[in-house]
Amino acid sequence: MTARTRLLNLLFIPLTVLSLNACSESAQANSANADALQQAINSEARSERNKARDEFRHPAETLAFFGVEPTSTVVEISPGGGWYTEILAPYLKDKGLLYAAHFPANSSSEYYQRSRQAFIDRVANDAAFNAVVVTEFAPMGDSVIAPPASADMVLTFRNLHNWYMGGGEEAVKNAFTQFYNALKPGGVLGVVDHRLPESRSDEDMASSGYMKESFAVAMAEAAGFELVESSAINSNPKDTADHPRGVWTLPPTLRLGDEEREKYTAIGESDRFTLKFIKPKS
Repeated sequence: MTARTRLLNLLFIPLTVLSLNACSESAQANSANADALQQAINSEARSERNKARDEFRHPAETLAFFGVEPTSTVVEISPGGGWYTEILAPYLKDKGLLYAAHFPANSSSEYYQRSRQAFIDRVANDAAFNAVVVTEFAPMGDSVIAPPASADMVLTFRNLHNWYMGGGEEAVKNAFTQFYNALKPGGVLGVVDHRLPESRSDEDMASSGYMKESFAVAMAEAAGFELVESSAINSNPKDTADHPRGVWTLPPTLRLGDEEREKYTAIGESDRFTLKFIKPKS
């Protein structure tokens, strides 16, 4: 063995040790994050009614797929009553930051006003929510959902169809532009919505509550995002996306009431796409 070979071997050993240590530390961090996320999912801050829907919404797998960490700055779009907020708020409370981009305060909709006020009341009175920062979002508005280029992640769950039905392609484009502006370079946009089969007419997106995955990708890319990965986490092959009252025929809404209730309960909640985008660093 030459002197040069012995020297290279001596240099290789500490580099290997450093690499193994780094892998070990990363694995430990991932395990700790998973444990903290599960604790948030099991938290008493969550209602039993909401927990019962975990089998359809897969919060642990979904949030892990998007890469949410306890130190993340996250914007949750249109949190409504706070189904995902009940998980994100305690998970991010100590080391991260959660912006809840709720309905605008000046909305003319009584429903929006009631929903927003109920959420604000919970932020004021629920210890698990008291670190949440409430901002505003409207797909055609110009509200600041978070300071520009400040967020690690923007997450939207089952909202895309509402923007499209209310304002068409323009509303969706404007929404994605707002998300792009709020994210840091390298930040992640996570999108979940009800999936319309690609073979169906685009016109079916106007009233069914289902959206084509290809449409969501096209709108995000038009705003400057790059698709990183799609996941089948929230897929449901039992859902044909062809129901008398659209997606609301299925649980939890069950808009047909007792009519064929057993049939639609057996299908479960909708088939959904789960998409992860990134805002390019340059």
